[in-house]
Amino acid sequence: MHLLAAEPGAINDGSHAVDLGQTPGDIIVLSAADTELSAIAQARAKLNGEDFPSLRLASLLHLGNDHSVDHYGEDIIAHAKLVIVRLLGGRGYWPHGTDTITRICREQNIPVAFLPGDDQPDPELAALSTISAEAQHRLWQYGVHGGPDNALDFLNFAASLIGVETDWREPRPLVRAGLYWPGLEFPDLNAVKTAWKKDAPTAALVFYRALVQSGNLKVIDALIEGLAAAGLNALPVFVASLKDPVAAATLEELLVGGSPDVILNATGFAVSVPGVPRTSTPFDAISKPEQPGPVVLQVVFSGGNEHDWHHAKRGLGPRDIAMNVALPEVDGRVMSRAVSFKGLKRRDELTETDIVEYEPVADRIQFVSEMAANWAALRLKPVAERRVALVLANYPNREAGERLAHSLALPDVVDYLQVTPSYG
Repeated sequence: MHLLAAEPGAINDGSHAVDLGQTPGDIIVLSAADTELSAIAQARAKLNGEDFPSLRLASLLHLGNDHSVDHYGEDIIAHAKLVIVRLLGGRGYWPHGTDTITRICREQNIPVAFLPGDDQPDPELAALSTISAEAQHRLWQYGVHGGPDNALDFLNFAASLIGVETDWREPRPLVRAGLYWPGLEFPDLNAVKTAWKKDAPTAALVFYRALVQSGNLKVIDALIEGLAAAGLNALPVFVASLKDPVAAATLEELLVGGSPDVILNATGFAVSVPGVPRTSTPFDAISKPEQPGPVVLQVVFSGGNEHDWHHAKRGLGPRDIAMNVALPEVDGRVMSRAVSFKGLKRRDELTETDIVEYEPVADRIQFVSEMAANWAALRLKPVAERRVALVLANYPNREAGERLAHSLALPDVVDYLQVTPSYG
């Protein structure tokens, strides 16, 4: 079967098989997180000398096709000395790949470690691993805590599992959330405020901690500049996850201290669960009975590349829609735009993988920044001066559709009009 060359930043939907262009290596690490692969590649570059085992890194996003998995298994996995797979979503996320690697590693007597892609244990993945439970847990914790030092010790410990003498330390926890500012290391709120314009509205910008850990911050810096150009002071906050208790508490504290007039959120998924009453989120910390909290705009850092998005009739792919559009709406966030796409940063020869990073798109950064400024201005406007337009659907382009729209929507409209005067 003919295999296409994998494209950096592309997400393989399984419609075609790809060749990652790798040669066999001693240690194989697979992950769907490009930021994690980038951090491990940077750590490998720090390990000088020819004695260190050869390392191959690969993105699971390139291995969505069963033929791609079979080809990679035969050509790469079967010749490894250790295989490490980090799966967000467990075996169900990548069943054929998980089963193929499990089979090959057992047939070839190759140690394999399946690690959860988040901070929640996965008994099924632990049972599939053939290294000791202690070693599997340690490898997992290196990934959970992240950062350059843990990435380095992750590699050294992995090498020790195949008989190489290395010095490694136990995983070290890193801060779960905090402030970011270009050129400053671990800034506090006062340090960030020194860069603000006096009396300008504030926009909180919430994004994943992994971007700080990997140095993949070009899009964050572009948004900070874009918000400033739109007349807003940026309050950039990184979090491990909105569901992480420590990260959520830290975010709440920073939001209270920063008092933003609008929030831009670039994390995926939702805190609430569809179909059940809404769960409170960290953004609710600055909501008061007399003054509801600011709107939360969902900003998309697309997992695909700009070329594919530009030529796709439906725009963002299914994965982006689920993670960054559909689920965030469950929390009540308002969709804005995709402001960046993944692009090739460089080809890493030591690990034979493409290092990708988020490439901001200038006009979409500008659009979202101006959108945020408008929402901030609306929040600061007296309630009595605000205007609301109600637009009702009229479908499916027939007289019956008009009656349907009116019959379903009008009672809610009446209720809304009766309530709004009490809010001014």
